Amino acid sequence: MSVDQAVYGHAPPDPSVQAVQAVQAVQAGRASLAKDLEVGAEAAFRGEGPELERVVPVSGRGWSGPRWLRRAVGPVVLLVWWQVLSASGVLAEDVLASPGAIAATAGDLVADGTLPSAMLVSLQRVAVGLLLGGVTGVVLALVSGLSRLGEDLVDATVQMLRSIPWVGVIPLFIIWLGIGEAPKIALISLGVAFHLYLNVYAGIRGVDAQLVEAGTALGLGRWGLIRHVVLPGALPGAMTGLRYSLATAWLALVFGEQVNADDGLGFLMNQAREFFRTDVIVVCLVVYAILGLIADFLVRTLERLLLQWRPTFTGQ
Repeated sequence: MSVDQAVYGHAPPDPSVQAVQAVQAVQAGRASLAKDLEVGAEAAFRGEGPELERVVPVSGRGWSGPRWLRRAVGPVVLLVWWQVLSASGVLAEDVLASPGAIAATAGDLVADGTLPSAMLVSLQRVAVGLLLGGVTGVVLALVSGLSRLGEDLVDATVQMLRSIPWVGVIPLFIIWLGIGEAPKIALISLGVAFHLYLNVYAGIRGVDAQLVEAGTALGLGRWGLIRHVVLPGALPGAMTGLRYSLATAWLALVFGEQVNADDGLGFLMNQAREFFRTDVIVVCLVVYAILGLIADFLVRTLERLLLQWRPTFTGQ
């Protein structure tokens, strides 16, 4: 008697036979599953299957009103509470005007043309600064992101300048550019350029290397890779940078229009500060916020149009 027979009590199993048996078992399982699916489909078609219940997602439970109405609840509650505090005397008029007084002041400023004129001047400053800063930031990001030599020459300098608070260069801008429109536009351009540079550069360097390899394998040259692979891959980062840049542009405008401005929203705020007109100050702040929201909405719309190829999570 051999050792295998002593262990198993009979002849050892043949490995080839075991493999055939395993394959047959898998095939039998697949056949059984296919038969069950076929029977279930026929039963469902005849209406003999079990009754199915509609699954309601968790997000569907609760208030199902329009989304804009849900988003408006918070601001409306805040305004009502503010008006109540002002009417009851808890919030003094010289500390902060009531919403009713602010609305009346806004109507007067619109009626005499003061507010529309100031808005137009401020919009022109933001547009020019955004254009100059945007072009500068994108060009520097392309030079630094697409080339190692460009990164060595540009990135260190930009990172060094970015660490300096851009509001702190206002005195230098006044000395170099005077007290006219130039320092205001330069301040806006500076804040915009840094945000766009960082996000476009990160977007370029964040492109998947496998996509670049695939483009190379398909015969794309350097400019073809940049046009069809790198730039589309960097576009989400560029859109994010544009949104940050718009917010920074309005912030820089507030600081810039404090520098000897003779028109614009900042000029109105300076005048109101001299006479303790909190209603006018709040009107200007609300206009800043509304203009910022409109600009952000335009960028979000542009983002949805340009990034239709990229499905994203939109919440539940």
